[in-house]
Amino acid sequence: MQSSSNLFPVALQSAERRGDLCEDVYRIKAGNSPDRTVELAITRLGLADQSDVRGTPVILLHGSFSNRRFWYSPRGIGLGAYLARAGFDVWMPEMRGHGLSPRNQDYRQNRVADYARYDLPVIGAFVREQSGRAAHWLGHSLGGTTLAAALGGQYLDAELVASAAFFGTQVSRTYWPLKLPPVEWGGRLLLKRFAQISGSRLKRGPEDEPIGLALESMRWFGLFGRFGDQDRDWWAGLAEVDVPLLAVAAAGDHQDPVWACRKLFEQVGSANKQFVRLGREEGFDNFGHVDMLVSKPAQVQVWPLVEQWLHNPLSTLPTASTSLDSTVPGYG
Repeated sequence: MQSSSNLFPVALQSAERRGDLCEDVYRIKAGNSPDRTVELAITRLGLADQSDVRGTPVILLHGSFSNRRFWYSPRGIGLGAYLARAGFDVWMPEMRGHGLSPRNQDYRQNRVADYARYDLPVIGAFVREQSGRAAHWLGHSLGGTTLAAALGGQYLDAELVASAAFFGTQVSRTYWPLKLPPVEWGGRLLLKRFAQISGSRLKRGPEDEPIGLALESMRWFGLFGRFGDQDRDWWAGLAEVDVPLLAVAAAGDHQDPVWACRKLFEQVGSANKQFVRLGREEGFDNFGHVDMLVSKPAQVQVWPLVEQWLHNPLSTLPTASTSLDSTVPGYG
C-alpha cells in the first residue's frame, strides 16, 4: 500500500462523509521511537463539499483518559467540528493506546517524555506536509502538558508551530506527601504492580492511562523533582519559547487551579501571550475542568474565543459579555 506521506509510513485507514463533514483517519508508523511498535492515529476533519480546500491547520490534543471524541462526538458536535465548519483544517491525534491508536509493546512504560520527544514532532511534520504550513496547537489538560514539554524541551521545530494554546494546563500544583521520600518510594512500589489506571473505574473518562505516566508525575512532584526528564529541564526551556501563546483556566477547576495555570503561563517567554480566566467575574459561567470546552455554555462563550484566537493570535480576546451573540450547533 502506498504511503500517504513522503516522510514516513502513513496509511489512510478510512475516508468517510459524516453529514456536512469529511473524516479522514490516518495511521502513522514513523519508527522514530525506541519502541518500534508505536503507531499513532490522527483524524482530519474538513467540510465535505470542500474536501480539497485546506484552511489553517489546527492540531487538538486530548487530555488524560480521553480520545478524539473529546473534540468531536459521533453526532458531529464538538470544538473540532465547530472549527472545521469555520473553515479550519482540523487534526485530532490520539496518544498511544487511546482511541484508534493501538497499544504499543511497552504501553505500560509510556510517559509524557515519549509523547513530547517522539510523537508530537511526527504529528506536526505530517500535518505540515499535508497542509503546507505550520499548525496552531491546542491542548487540554494532559494534552497541554505534553505540548508544554515539547516546547520546553525544544522537540518541536519553530516551523511546526504557529501558536500554542493551553486549556486547564499546569505542572505546579504541589502534593506535599510526595516531598517525603518514604511516601514517594512506597507509592512507586505500589504503582509498579499495575500496568494501567482505569479511566472508567475511576469515572474519569473512557480510556485507560499507562502506569508510566503516574510514575513520571510522581518524580516531577517529588522532593527534588522538576518538570523535565533526565536530559532536559522543560520548565527552564519554556523561558526560551517565543510563539504566540494563549492560556485558559477555569475558575471552577479544582484539578488544575487558576493560580497553577497562570504560573505555567508566566514561565513561557513568549512576547505575545495572553491569559484568560473563565469565571463569573469575567462575564463567563463558572466553568470547570471539562465543561470549559465540552458543554452548552462553552459552545457559546468559549468556542468563539478559540476561533478568534486562531484567526489572529496577536489579537486581544473579548470577555464573554461581548461574544455571547455567537451561535453554534447545540448539544441538546
